[in-house]
Amino acid sequence: MKKFIMTVSSIVILSLGFSGQAFAASYKVKAGDTLWGVAKKNHVTVDQLKKWNKLSSDRLRVNQVLQFSQPKTAVKAASTSKSKSKPAAYKEMSFSATAYTASCKGCSGITATGINLKKNPNAKVISVDTRVIPLGTKVYVEGYGYAVAADRGHAMQGKKIDVFFSSKAKAYKWGVKKVKVKIFR
Repeated sequence: MKKFIMTVSSIVILSLGFSGQAFAASYKVKAGDTLWGVAKKNHVTVDQLKKWNKLSSDRLRVNQVLQFSQPKTAVKAASTSKSKSKPAAYKEMSFSATAYTASCKGCSGITATGINLKKNPNAKVISVDTRVIPLGTKVYVEGYGYAVAADRGHAMQGKKIDVFFSSKAKAYKWGVKKVKVKIFR
């Protein structure tokens, strides 16, 4: 009987603990928030946030309220998940990959989604053509590792990506490569 009560208590505590963490119905933007940061914190993509809130740009205003529309079945699945496994790939494509750095003269180091690469030199970020890979998408780049599509550039057209490195030496060492990219949901 004691074991049964402990088991039931544990289930109740765990379900209450996870229910609020998995997903928020809305979010009030604070100073310094970025669309990418809000999306990451709430386990959604930038494109989903933009679609749900009818946003045409990546800019946010302080005190702006962002709504989240996620099916109830997805909330339940997220809240009862016990392990944090890698997401399943849904698409694998070949890309021409070059490298870039934020340590160049005149570079701001701020990505299109608001990540400061100068303050986060170990960030795994790629620059993409947003028509091919939406901003906020998690990817696995052969030879680079897991990263997020957090930047875009005028030279990123079609099946071209830029991978971020903290120094020019590392970027030059990467050069230009043909790589396979797994694109996750």
